[in-house]
Amino acid sequence: MTAQLYPRERVALVRDAAAEAGVGAVLLTPGPDLRYVTGYHAQELERLTCLVVPAAGDPFLVVPRLELPAAQASPAGGLDLELVPWDETDDPYALVAGRLPAGLASVAVADRMWAMMVLRFRAALPGAAQVAAGRVMRGLRIRKSPAEIAALRAAGAAIDRVHARVPEFLRPGRTEREVGRDIADAIIAEGHEAVDFVIVGSGPNGANPHAELSDRVIAEGEPVVVDIGGTMPTGYCSDSTRNYCVGEPPAEYRAYFEVLRAAQEASSRAVRPGVTPEAVDGAGRELIAEAGYGPLFLHRTGHGIGLESHEDPYIVSGNTEPLEAGMAFSIEPGIYPGPHGARIEDIVVCTGDGYESLNTTPRDLVVL
Repeated sequence: MTAQLYPRERVALVRDAAAEAGVGAVLLTPGPDLRYVTGYHAQELERLTCLVVPAAGDPFLVVPRLELPAAQASPAGGLDLELVPWDETDDPYALVAGRLPAGLASVAVADRMWAMMVLRFRAALPGAAQVAAGRVMRGLRIRKSPAEIAALRAAGAAIDRVHARVPEFLRPGRTEREVGRDIADAIIAEGHEAVDFVIVGSGPNGANPHAELSDRVIAEGEPVVVDIGGTMPTGYCSDSTRNYCVGEPPAEYRAYFEVLRAAQEASSRAVRPGVTPEAVDGAGRELIAEAGYGPLFLHRTGHGIGLESHEDPYIVSGNTEPLEAGMAFSIEPGIYPGPHGARIEDIVVCTGDGYESLNTTPRDLVVL
């Protein structure tokens, strides 16, 4: 799986993309881009680790000497890639500059590169304009390979198993924080390497799409939004939202929840190659607006997912870039009246003729 997820030709693809973008070199420090290209999940440290991919020339990976064994043991160690260690008394920025062709007009720096590193590179390469590496990397990462889709499918199955366990944890008299702690433990137990977020939005907190866990006690008859996600050992992420009620929900809640279900299904059904993200967003948003809840849908319909929980493409009005097979993203409309709220979220992949949902748990309201 590792070789398929992080194939050796990606370094060459970055070099070609840099040349096409008119960038002299790409500089990738620890983060999702470095992991995508090399498979190396490097620690983010004040010591410089940086993959350098010149548009013309041989790539190399600069690492602190004490991190060299980790780099060698990672998938990066199996690539045709020179590993260049540096010692504590060396200037790694000058080392990189000295190995690059003279007179570079521009370099692309990782979108998540620390500011102090950006500034050090600016000083080491004074004639080179800095641009965001996202413009080089986006076209490579936005379409997932079959191996990446398999990794996302496994992540979806793992978070589905957690949702199947939520009824064990959710009951009146418990606080959101207590329930969230149990869910976080289950995220790890069901195969994730890290917990990225846990939202347990009970009652009015369910009307906040990014509610934080609190000491609010969950009461009988209250709807609860549970939005959870984590990162798998492969590096690929999960994200899914389901809705629960501890006892019989209010009648007005049931009414708008049925609208929400239809909207989430409509947006999902709209997914296919050639359709714009704007149209996918509009398919569900139109139903919500027609039912009178339009102003209560506060956010975009979805976000891309992969080595980051939020990445391109974004499913939002104004995004007219046609979908392509292999793009993976969430479909998550919400309605948030105030006394409570609801959101239904699946991760879907655009296929050759439609879509595949990577979350398969029922989307119905779960009444406990």
